[in-house]
Amino acid sequence: MPIELNHTIVAATDRDRTAQFLADILGLAPATTYGPFRVVELANGVSLDVISADRPVTPQHYAFLVSEEEFDQIWARIRERGLTFWADPFHQRPGDINTNDGGRGLYWQDPDGHNLEIITRPYGG
Repeated sequence: MPIELNHTIVAATDRDRTAQFLADILGLAPATTYGPFRVVELANGVSLDVISADRPVTPQHYAFLVSEEEFDQIWARIRERGLTFWADPFHQRPGDINTNDGGRGLYWQDPDGHNLEIITRPYGG
């Protein structure tokens, strides 16, 4: 059996707010609860297990490979909420998307400053 990522833990100042934010923006099912976690299930069997942190959150980077249709839907939800988005990970190109590797991509932040990314083509693709 090949090695696969099963889940990762996402620290948040408010696990419920962050889990709902992720599910809403990405168009996923509402999070479930497992112990201290709010679990956001992705289509490929990987989950984001959101936990409330007892100390300041160190922002991380989470990238999601999406279809062209999903990109349009997520981008629309980002704009509807008035969220700032960027074409690059260093946030030098606000309000723009990139067309790296022949696809489209953009970055935005969750309530705790995690750098979120959607791309329609894997890097190097």
